[in-house]
Amino acid sequence: MCGIVGYVGKNKAQGFLLSGLRRLEYRGYDSAGIATVANDGTVTLIRAKGKIDNLEERLAENRRQDNVGIGHTRWATHGEPDEKNAHPHRAGDIYLVHNGIIENYKELKKALSGYEFASETDSEVLAALIDSFYGQGKYSLTDAVVQALKLVRGTYGIAVISGRSPEEIVVARSGSPLVIGVGHDETLIASDASALVGHTKRAIYLNDGEVAKLTSNSIEVRTLNSEPVSAKVEEIETNLAAIQKGGYEHFLLKEIMEQPKSLAETLRGRVNSKNHTVHLGGPELSEAELRKIKHLIIVGCGTAYHAGLLAGYYIEQFTPEITIETVIASEYRYRAAYIPKDSVALIVSQSGETADTLACLREIKKQGIKTIGIVNAIGSTIAREVDGGTYVHVGPEISVASTKAFTSQTIAMVMFGLTIAQAKGVKNVILKPYIDEIVKLPEEISRVLETAPQEVEKISKKYAKYEHSIYLGRDTAYPTAMEGALKLKEVSYVDANAYAFGELKHGPLALVDDRFFELAFLPKGPLYDKSISNVQEVMARGGHVVVVTNDDAFDMPVESVVKITTSIELFVPILMNLVSQLLAYYITIEKGYDVDQPRNLAKSVTVE
Repeated sequence: MCGIVGYVGKNKAQGFLLSGLRRLEYRGYDSAGIATVANDGTVTLIRAKGKIDNLEERLAENRRQDNVGIGHTRWATHGEPDEKNAHPHRAGDIYLVHNGIIENYKELKKALSGYEFASETDSEVLAALIDSFYGQGKYSLTDAVVQALKLVRGTYGIAVISGRSPEEIVVARSGSPLVIGVGHDETLIASDASALVGHTKRAIYLNDGEVAKLTSNSIEVRTLNSEPVSAKVEEIETNLAAIQKGGYEHFLLKEIMEQPKSLAETLRGRVNSKNHTVHLGGPELSEAELRKIKHLIIVGCGTAYHAGLLAGYYIEQFTPEITIETVIASEYRYRAAYIPKDSVALIVSQSGETADTLACLREIKKQGIKTIGIVNAIGSTIAREVDGGTYVHVGPEISVASTKAFTSQTIAMVMFGLTIAQAKGVKNVILKPYIDEIVKLPEEISRVLETAPQEVEKISKKYAKYEHSIYLGRDTAYPTAMEGALKLKEVSYVDANAYAFGELKHGPLALVDDRFFELAFLPKGPLYDKSISNVQEVMARGGHVVVVTNDDAFDMPVESVVKITTSIELFVPILMNLVSQLLAYYITIEKGYDVDQPRNLAKSVTVE
């Protein structure tokens, strides 16, 4: 997901734009640019391929006092990552930054035969389309944007400036987020509220199909049909410390180590440890509605999908009359799937903007199914469109690889399952162990993180040489294996794949050789002995096995062992996931890669 920033006010625009783009670096990008407009209408456009440092070098040679401007970090979709394809794009008097994809840009480009296009992007076509209306002289800048967007198919979050209207910025969104920061004699924009932190605490979250004209002291919002909108000003809850490294070398390590605190925030006010009950107000379902639930569908992508899988394993243990289906949003959105009556859908997304998950949400709502959001980003599109929801409150995740969100998403969904079970009258003797362990979990996570980093850092040096890995688990440890493999491949580029232990003899056992190491999760429980047998099968074929277990008596001659000492049993796979997060981190450091901004990836996926 690309980054957008904008500024109109009394201060120098370049300073805010540059700092805002740095705040958005975590989203991933391959080029960056800034355009500012002076009071006399002179527009300065500066773009650079690669890191923002390259852009800053060019800005140092061209410092401007301009008070209006827009900036962008681009993640290539149409056209290769180079300077000509970087944003902002210019067409005539229009300068534009754009997140999203214009699906009909080729046919629009043909209709704009009078323009000579300098880039390969769909975004430049949109700039030209706006200019084709603006250049007629009968449309204001806002009206020209509206006329152009009525012809567009696709997704967009845009910001537009022109030398002919040097005191304003026009913004619009459909499927790609934009936040308007309300300041004192200044108005700011960003695609993520983190860029606004420290500048203002007041924000307007633009809705799909809305357009806004921004000046230093006014914000006018309307729909594409020219209907005025009474925009709601909300408070930005993130503080400056939350988006800084806080003494850690990398955001990824910081966010791993924050999990005791972030999970405690997820639980705050929602668990009664004395009465052994859970209360979630956000879903806004009555006791009668909760009792009627017979089917739970959990929708997510990537880490959110894995959190849904793990939560599903737990929920089915204490709500046996409910069927649970966890689906990958990018696939489910195109399936002709029938959702049975008395269903509820959990829509899981850290950012609340994931394009495929949002598309599923909208399709599910068309079937009349209640939707509950499990979201971190307050004010996000999914958070606003679901029927009810639970914020996980983990704070900003800056590193591309999600860590603390996984833990809190899983537990938030388990708490929703417990809420259903309570309403259905499931006996307290069944629910009490889960609630007791949930209460203990932040402390148990903290205990593991006191020693695990040192242990894992040592063994990571041994396994950083491998380019292939197999992650293995069974029952609740299987989704943990899937999430662990994803983390390793995301940041270290190791070809890591996860399998259920029972599937080894159905194919994956053929992979075991000296090119691979195997990470085996062995929580104590009814399937422990069967999993031990599977580990022996791997060892018999020369496997390089790393075992993560809470069995203090484990003594098999595997290459490496990480033992977890804990008083809990049910949620041990959550603790084991900390080890795989740390292993991914330290292997990546050993390999010398950028652990917070891995290649080819963006934090939020807002386009298909």
